Amino acid sequence: MALVEMVMPKMGESIMEGTVLKWLKNVGDTIEQDESVLEVATDKVDTEVPAIQGGVLKEILVNEGDVVAVGAPIAIISTNGEDTGSAAPAATETPAAAAPQAAPQQTVAATATSESSAAKLDQPATGRFYSPLVLNIAREEGISMQELEYVPGTGKEGRVSKKDIMSYLENRGNAPQQAAAAQAPAQPQAQPQTQAPAAAPAASQPAAPQVKPASSYGGNVELIEMDRMRKMIADRMVDSKRISPHVTSFVEADVTNIVNWRNKWKNEYKKREGENLTFTPIFIDAIAKAIKDYPMINVSVDGGTIIRHKDINIGMAVALPSGNLIVPNIKNADQLNLNGLTKKVNDLANRGRNNKLTPDDLSGGTYTVSNVGSFGNVMGTPIIMQPQVAIMAVGAIKKKPAVIETPEGDLIGIRHFMYLSHSYDHRVVDGSLGGMFVRRVADYLENFDVNQTI
Repeated sequence: MALVEMVMPKMGESIMEGTVLKWLKNVGDTIEQDESVLEVATDKVDTEVPAIQGGVLKEILVNEGDVVAVGAPIAIISTNGEDTGSAAPAATETPAAAAPQAAPQQTVAATATSESSAAKLDQPATGRFYSPLVLNIAREEGISMQELEYVPGTGKEGRVSKKDIMSYLENRGNAPQQAAAAQAPAQPQAQPQTQAPAAAPAASQPAAPQVKPASSYGGNVELIEMDRMRKMIADRMVDSKRISPHVTSFVEADVTNIVNWRNKWKNEYKKREGENLTFTPIFIDAIAKAIKDYPMINVSVDGGTIIRHKDINIGMAVALPSGNLIVPNIKNADQLNLNGLTKKVNDLANRGRNNKLTPDDLSGGTYTVSNVGSFGNVMGTPIIMQPQVAIMAVGAIKKKPAVIETPEGDLIGIRHFMYLSHSYDHRVVDGSLGGMFVRRVADYLENFDVNQTI
């Protein structure tokens, strides 16, 4: 039977796992290639996962609510359209398969007896690859992953072949005395640590965490459980602070010319394009230009290797109605003009707030900007998005009195100022580079061409 293993896809930079929200197809359903099979949630996005190949959904390997690592198997697809109710041909040859209706106690006991009746490795072969056929046979015969790791393999790199698992099953079933004992009720202390998923489907669910009562915290308090996205964000932020020694440099920029230019064009742009003309695309344009001047800010770190990215993909933090943040990326931002950046910023922001972003929108970022000024904050110290090495926060634009130099002398005038906060990874970005970069961004903003159109 032609079986294809469907795995959890990678859905963004630094995303290592996803939560299965809902299966859109049932076992036995016919699916087309690229047809959505399930919904998956990460700390960045909720998205539908398409089928990698057309056929029949043979088996679902994970339950709704399960957290699954990227690359781990989630389903088996039969590409020849065979009935999913039929067992694997090889499995029907084993004695254990002749009694599929065995009681759960018998399955558990058989698992326990296998430890002494079948040839096993001395140490578990963790991290070993298993073909879909081997996994299918193991599941039908009640062999847990823990037990499967002890099965000797004669294939390449110690992989378990069909012949290996069938031989193991034959030896596993040749224990008449223990098989007879298996028919008796098993004592609680004799039960193994793991059971087959079919015998105890609830065993795969993690134990519910013990929640302290509100009274244990003292005072008048309310306990609020973190939602899934907030928990994942918390983990990512703690990891980033642990991985990267953060340093932040600040620069104040005079953006009076930008404010006046936007005020001149925003109403006409809204009428013509039906979209808002915000400051964000102007900031991104200045950052992209500065990255071209200082390309070593556009890097990531892998152990002792620095990876310099030739593409300039700038992420922009978008606040969701829930209060959480999501960071879609503008690919090749340096190749877009101001109108192109404006449309891209508006599109990503709207789709982000409406939960319509795709995994591609969230992957491949090389630098990030966060507009804390939209919340009325004058500055901030943002946390780096791993595996990037820098992030910039742009603060609120405020009017201030300032000294204006003119040919006739210095004058006092009202100007628009904002702070740029640049956090960078001190492992690879020294203070000179981090400081010069944020100063260059400020220079591009201060020297904005007020004669350009959009």
